[in-house]
Amino acid sequence: MLLSNIDELPDRCAAGTRLMGLDVGDRTVGMAIADGALMLASPVGTIRRTGTFRTDASALLAAFDRHRVGGLVLGLPVNMDGSEGPRCQSVRQFARNLLGYRALPMALWDERWSTVAVERAMIDADLSRRKRKQKVDTAAAAYILQGALDYLGTRTARARLAGQGDADDAADEDAPWR
Repeated sequence: MLLSNIDELPDRCAAGTRLMGLDVGDRTVGMAIADGALMLASPVGTIRRTGTFRTDASALLAAFDRHRVGGLVLGLPVNMDGSEGPRCQSVRQFARNLLGYRALPMALWDERWSTVAVERAMIDADLSRRKRKQKVDTAAAAYILQGALDYLGTRTARARLAGQGDADDAADEDAPWR
């Protein structure tokens, strides 16, 4: 199910499973996995898109099983002005298609600047252009997932401090989930 509020995602995942972040591109899908405490995202690889969704889904499902994935965070490439263009439509369709293969809870996360931030960090780390090209998609997936984990952790901490017990506040229009 595609959730409209990322706050629901951890509660919708089966016990003992983890969240995976996906950076969906035309040629590749970068993947990252969260630790069990939902605090740290780590890159785990990239699959090369084949042109047939069935083959791509098969590779993703194998990764989901290998990493005990119970929920997904997909990067949503929102335009700088906040509008959604054709790339957002493509990611939303990818999510709907994937749900036809496995009914995992999914949330979309605003990925503006993710690839730029990752590229800059890789340049600062003095990685060659070739190494950056090999690692950028999985690193972007980790960046996207880490943003979502940080948001979820902050919301939970705020709710506990306020004595609310859960973070069921009204949705903020500028929230990075869609």
